[in-house]
Amino acid sequence: MAAVEGASYERMDEDRELDQACAMVEESALAHDPNDPMNLLAYYRRVLPFRSLFTWLNQDMAVTRNFMRREFAFTLQNDAYLRYQSFATWEEWKKEVCRLNPSRFEIGPVYTAKPKDRKTLQKANFRPVQRELVFDIDMTDYDEIRTCCSDKHLCRRCWKLIAVAAEVLDMTLREDFGFKHLLWVYSGRRGIHCWVSDPEACALPDEARKALVGWTEVVRGGANQAKKVALGAPSAGFPRALHPSLRRALGHDVLTNTASRAPPLSRGVLQRAFVDVLLRDQDVFREQARWEILLQLLPTSESDAVARLHTRWAAGPRSSVQKWDDVLEAAQRSHDRMRPAWIAALEDIVLQYTYPRIDAEVSKRMNHLLKSPFVMHPSTGRVCVPLELEQILDFDPATGAPTVVQLLEELTHAQATPEKHRGEWEKTI
Repeated sequence: MAAVEGASYERMDEDRELDQACAMVEESALAHDPNDPMNLLAYYRRVLPFRSLFTWLNQDMAVTRNFMRREFAFTLQNDAYLRYQSFATWEEWKKEVCRLNPSRFEIGPVYTAKPKDRKTLQKANFRPVQRELVFDIDMTDYDEIRTCCSDKHLCRRCWKLIAVAAEVLDMTLREDFGFKHLLWVYSGRRGIHCWVSDPEACALPDEARKALVGWTEVVRGGANQAKKVALGAPSAGFPRALHPSLRRALGHDVLTNTASRAPPLSRGVLQRAFVDVLLRDQDVFREQARWEILLQLLPTSESDAVARLHTRWAAGPRSSVQKWDDVLEAAQRSHDRMRPAWIAALEDIVLQYTYPRIDAEVSKRMNHLLKSPFVMHPSTGRVCVPLELEQILDFDPATGAPTVVQLLEELTHAQATPEKHRGEWEKTI
């Protein structure tokens, strides 16, 4: 009886703490500080959908090892990092998050035992056995090709590069590997994450994950390397064969890939993106340093044609659309025997500027941790919101994801209603 009364008093104390936290939020007019610990505490208690996250991770309504043996990691307000946390129920998980009030938390793999008990086990008996296949696409990897922003800055224009990458990666995972359960989540700052939850994906060992990542890594090389796509050269006089996955994303008829004429029906996702995003919007070859890289990617055996292009572009300003038309004209004027080499070079250029650039290390190992959906990014205050694939292209990272402050303001000003909700998050816009 004393234990029951003690638990009741503990819940009353928690309720009073919640009321005090929410009152402080309201009294401070929310302070518009995304890192205000009281704002974050109110968000954890009132908005973050712990139960829905539990159901997704657990893949069942009743608690299974998918949740009980799952690792969680917390980054505290003082930047301390706590790994190997695990919980028996989603209520226990929520209670600990609210107690610690971390600035963010991450999700790891399912282990052979509860992570919190790892010190009682022999090292060989504690290992990861299951984990979603995850991908991270970060705008940092596109700094060398985008022209509108740089470093940590992001806008709707360069976000289109992320959207194209997500479309192609989603198509590859579904059509080439047969995965069905993909969750796309805005990272909160300048990227997007993909969680693949199919049982077959979760069970992949590290070797298989590395092989799969190798399949999706078409663009390779550092910032000082001009050519980053090497898919082989054609035989003399014969076209090069591309894998059906790349051909599907790229499309055919690269010689008609121009913004100055009506697009052909055979143009794939990447060719459309190259014209609409890179040439028209980003004007990626506007500056001399950038168009000189383009010239380096053309067939080395066609030095005379490349020299003529250099002379023409150096003589006066020409847009990226015009420069690409010049390249296509040079390719079309080439000898029939050299045409396959031009086509291969043009296809490699389109792939280099549009194919998904993923953070390979995130995907290769089962024990890698990744920021949880619905947490707040400490630098921006924005919530890491899930997105349907169809929503990604029109998503505006500056306004599309709510901030914690915004959500709490919506709750504070929500009209009282008798309508039942599964949680207070349903009262937000």
